[in-house]
Amino acid sequence: MPEEVLFKFEGSMDRSEIASYLRTVADNLERGDAIELESGSESVTMEPPSRPTFEIKAERETSSSGGPAELSVEFELEWDDGETDGDGGGLSIE
Repeated sequence: MPEEVLFKFEGSMDRSEIASYLRTVADNLERGDAIELESGSESVTMEPPSRPTFEIKAERETSSSGGPAELSVEFELEWDDGETDGDGGGLSIE
């Protein structure tokens, strides 16, 4: 299935700024509110169902040229368009 990017933002920022954005997303999820993303002229509003699929991925990407590896942690919410519930699972983050 082809992927359509609805919104994309990438930029370097302080960890405290990132935490603030993540806290806003977490607060909206907890309240059941939509998540509104905006940067410049781009914007999108997403309404996750009550039980979306939550994926966390930690990666190390090595450079083919022998440069330093790039590390990343990705947090992703997934759901089918129109979905209202999903399966649960266990997770611990420290």
